[in-house]
Amino acid sequence: MSQLVSRRSAVKSATMTALLATLASATLPSELRAALPRKGAINHSVCRWCYSKTPLEDLCRAGKEMGLQSIELQGPDEWPTLKKFGLTCAMANGAGMGIEKGWNRLENHPQLIESYERVIPLVANAGLLNLICFSGNRAGLSDEEGLKNCAIGLKKIAAIAEKHRVNVVMELLNSKVNHKDYQCDHTAWGAELCKAVGSDRFKLLYDIYHMQIMEGDVIETIKKFHPYIAHYHTGGVPGRAEIDETQELNYPAIMKAIVATGYKGHVAQEFIPKRADAIASLRQGVDICDV
Repeated sequence: MSQLVSRRSAVKSATMTALLATLASATLPSELRAALPRKGAINHSVCRWCYSKTPLEDLCRAGKEMGLQSIELQGPDEWPTLKKFGLTCAMANGAGMGIEKGWNRLENHPQLIESYERVIPLVANAGLLNLICFSGNRAGLSDEEGLKNCAIGLKKIAAIAEKHRVNVVMELLNSKVNHKDYQCDHTAWGAELCKAVGSDRFKLLYDIYHMQIMEGDVIETIKKFHPYIAHYHTGGVPGRAEIDETQELNYPAIMKAIVATGYKGHVAQEFIPKRADAIASLRQGVDICDV
């Protein structure tokens, strides 16, 4: 009998403890509530522009609660809001001349150098690691000359990037569907540029969506070129929609391949939600990539 009473007391005590914890959590500001625990092999992020209709603070709350660590492609004005919610910006922006006007043209270098020399210290002071950059469009420029010009300019900011321990990261984009004529549209070209720059602070952003369109063979490409990759983006192919069974990529297998390389950075969801509940789509994408 005493054992039965003891068991009832233990159950009652546990139930009351859980209830009090639930009530306490409900009264906390959402930015202070515990995040949904994740498996830990992938550090999860999301690209802000895909959720431009959602107020940033609302996206921060939802992201924090689903286990995101970052909301990215944000400039200096947004970083304090992310910090308020305990989030980082895994890929910062705020420097450069846009996607089409990049490092592949010598006439852009003075403005780009000034811009990156100004923003790199801001990135470092905010405790961030990566700052995005772009090759620019070919506009008749050969890939050989474009690579040479990019290297000339990027070498000029390598020292300040190294000093502040900030990675300048060039995104690989497709020139077939979304960014016609963009020059850094193949992983091998980007890797050759990394070699030409010759700094550990210049790397690539491997966008899985874009590179599936341009070259396919995603897992083998990641295995081959991972030393040059500082960051990853997702996206459903075709159409950059949700990364689920409606499209052609097996994201759990891709995530496992990324983890197998020893990668410790972030993977950002960069698909455009097609469903009415955009946050539910984001949560599903994070779930799929949480291997």
